[in-house]
Amino acid sequence: MRRDIFQGIADPTRRAIIALIAIQAMTPNTIAENFNTTRQAVSKHLRILTECELLKQEQHGREIYYSLEVEKMKEIDKWLEQYRRIWETRFNQLDTLLAKTKSRK
Repeated sequence: MRRDIFQGIADPTRRAIIALIAIQAMTPNTIAENFNTTRQAVSKHLRILTECELLKQEQHGREIYYSLEVEKMKEIDKWLEQYRRIWETRFNQLDTLLAKTKSRK
């Protein structure tokens, strides 16, 4: 089943996994050591992140390493950009209003 990238980041554990893997590629066992949950639960999160194409798997000998798919993360950033611009505009308007209010006092 093809999953949407936003399903991947919807869960706080998956977001934490992304943050870990952003630093360096890791094996499932190494990732699981960072969470107070079962190895099977972490594997499920890894499977979802892989289906969302946010992670890629690479086989090195007997070990599988998960690493971040940077291009997919850029898709998330692109989607967020529209909201970032809205909020920056609103914050700038608030700054202007606060400056006017402060100068009146």
